[in-house]
Order: sequence, then structure tokens, then C-alpha cells
Amino acid sequence: MPEPTRPQELPAGLLTHPEMIKACRVRDFATIFSLVKARAGIYPSMIARRCELTPSRVGEVMAGRRQLLHMDVIERIADGLRIPGHMLGLSRREWETPVGLRVADREPQHPVTPKPPTLAPLPGADVDSILALTSRANPNPSTLEALRSSIEDYWRRDDQHGGEALRPAVVGQLRYVVELLKEHRPAPIQHGLYGVAAELARLTGWTHFDARQYNQARAYFTESLQFAREIDDRQFMANVLACMSLQATYQEKPGDALAFVNAAQDEARAAAGTTPRVLSMLSLREAFAHAALGSHTATHQAIGEAHRQFEQIQDSDPDLAWVTYFDETKLIVDTGIAHGQLGEAATAEPLIADALRRENSANQRGRAFHAFWLARTQLRLGRLDQACHTATEALQPASSVASERVAGHLREFYDELAPHRREPVALAFESRLRDLLPAQVSGSPRP
Repeated sequence: MPEPTRPQELPAGLLTHPEMIKACRVRDFATIFSLVKARAGIYPSMIARRCELTPSRVGEVMAGRRQLLHMDVIERIADGLRIPGHMLGLSRREWETPVGLRVADREPQHPVTPKPPTLAPLPGADVDSILALTSRANPNPSTLEALRSSIEDYWRRDDQHGGEALRPAVVGQLRYVVELLKEHRPAPIQHGLYGVAAELARLTGWTHFDARQYNQARAYFTESLQFAREIDDRQFMANVLACMSLQATYQEKPGDALAFVNAAQDEARAAAGTTPRVLSMLSLREAFAHAALGSHTATHQAIGEAHRQFEQIQDSDPDLAWVTYFDETKLIVDTGIAHGQLGEAATAEPLIADALRRENSANQRGRAFHAFWLARTQLRLGRLDQACHTATEALQPASSVASERVAGHLREFYDELAPHRREPVALAFESRLRDLLPAQVSGSPRP
């Protein structure tokens, strides 16, 4: 059976076994090769092939008749058997850092203005049928309802899998709606089409934001604002500005984040029918901005206002679809994250842990980056074992969703783990990480 292109990882249990650790420390390759054979099923001929040694030389080492002292040979053994460099007294090997964690933000050199693409094929017969419906020369209320249903489906898929694969379909549908807007139609239909265009442009901006392609995201968010302004939908403008505020916190532009969320709050307060849920969500976005600025008092005040508004929510409130995601679980986890951004790990940890237990398992992306937030918080509290366990649990949902934003949260935890990389629990986490991560982001291009 041929060897895989990427050498098989040694079991984490072997790398963290006291006998293996001791043998590596003194470079007792006879014991190392014997353990690799017994516990990993890698036989001497395979050891020889992986480490570019002759089988007879490996046999002599295992019989105790030969020692391996040359540095280039020791490095080949580390690389061939995937033994972390520090265990053999070497520098960190290049393969120890998964490819995906070496990739910088995927942002092009220059801002990109959205251009009308050709209509992309849509995933799923259900969406195809929606497009067939919208191909009528005269859109009617059923057309609008079908378009809104497709947007809800896009958001659901975005939570489960990330928006990278959905984006061509969403952009194609956006441009199709824009074409419909060029013709004169009855006011209710025209108003509805503008609303749909605003939602599709925001969703497109969100998929770019999630991919950390910030210039494109801002361009589409701005387009969404323009559509919403055409119909004076001030609540939706507040929603888009809140997205732009969140993006600014990721870009480490807290001043911009605060300006955007303050503008969002102004729009929401000026709009008729703004519900406490909307105001609560915006207050927590304000808390994120203040936390990024390092303002403890203002952050705590914004958190308090978010909870005060949330307590006023009534079942009869006419909440719009785009804000219904902001439920009690989201309130709790965002509160924890705001405290975490301030460095208040002891306050943040139980909040994020509680929210993670409540979170919908279908929201793979949310579960992944909230778990990485929890792991970082636990690490800052000195709970290394707990942090590595939490991060390991997060790897499965992280590997199943295409999201550079999730990968960014993983990178942050990975970097903060650096002082502890020689600990067995950290070795086990890194081994699992290398197993799962390449399939997710190793193909990501460098900017």
C-alpha cells in the first residue's frame, strides 16, 4: 500500500507518553523506533523510507549496534516520523504549523468595487425554482415572498457551511433584482424589490466580511445602505451599520466601530416601530467598540443598557426577520465576549461557557468561534488542560465550515498557546489540529 503524500501523524498518546518523551530527550533512537513500531504500527522498512535511511541502518539502531548523531539525520527523523522539534532538541519544524495558520488575511491589494457578474448556477433545486419564479416579466407579491424565502435559506446555509460557496449565487440574484429595479413597477412591488436588494447586498457583504475580504465587504454594505435609503428603511440601515461596526472591530479600528454603531443607534431611534431587541443588539455592538477602545466604564454601561432593553422584549413585539437571531443565548455570549475583550476573563468565562451549552448545534460557525473565545479565556485564567480540551472540541465544527473569520479565531488561540507548546495536552491539541485543518484552509491563497 503506497505511503500517503503527507506523512501520517504519530498518535498523540505516543508523543505524550513518558517513555517516548524521555527517549526523545536523550535521543535514544533504538527506543524511539521500537515505540513507533509497537504503538503506531510503523515498521522498520517504513521508518527507513520516511527518514531516508537504509533498512539495515534502522535495524542496527534498533539492535543497539549503531547510534545516530548527525544533525541532518536527526532532522530527517523528526520530519519523517512527525516528532515535534523541541522533543529532539531541534527548532520548531515547518510542518508543525498547519498551512492554514500561516495564511494572512485574504485581502486584495486595492479596493474592489462590486461588478455585475453573470448569473451563477444556484445550489439546490429549491433555489432554482425560486429563480424560475422571478423570471416572470412582472414580479408580484409571491415573487417577493419567494425571494425573501431564498434569503432566509442562504443565511441558514451560511451558518452551517460559511458563505464562500453561496456567494456567486447570492451576487447573481442581487444583480438580477437590480435589473428588475430599472423598470417602472407599482409602488408596493418596487418598494419590496428595493428591500430584497438591500438584504441581498448585506448578505454579500457579510460573506466577504466572513472571508476577511474587508474592502469588498464595505463596498457591498454601502450598496445595501443605498438600497435601504431609497425606501427610507431606517431600521435596516441600522442593521447594516451594525455589521460595519463589527467589521471595524475585526480590523482593529475601534474609532470607526464606535462611529458606525452610534450612527446605527441614531437611525434605529428615528425609525418607527424599532423594538427592544434591535436596541439591545445595537447596545452590545456599542459595548464591543468601547471594549476595543479599552474603555471599561463605557463598556459596562453599554452592556447594562443591552440587558435592560432585552428585559423589555415582549412576545408580541413585531421583530423583523433579520434581528430574530439575537436571542438570550446570543445576548449571553456577546456579553461574555465584551468582558473578554476588556481582559475580564473571570467574568467572561462562565458566560461564554453557558451560551455555548445552549447554542444551536446547526450553527457550526458560531459554535466554532465562540468555543475558541472560551478556550482563549480559559487559557488566560491558567486552565491549560481545559483550554486545550475546549479548543479540540471546536476543531470539528471549525473544519466543516469555510470561514476565514473562524480560522482567525483559531490562529489567535494557537498563538496564545505558544508558551505551553511542550506540554503534553498542547501536543495532543496540535496533533489533532494538523489532522483536521489542512482540509479546511490549506488551499487558501496568500495575498
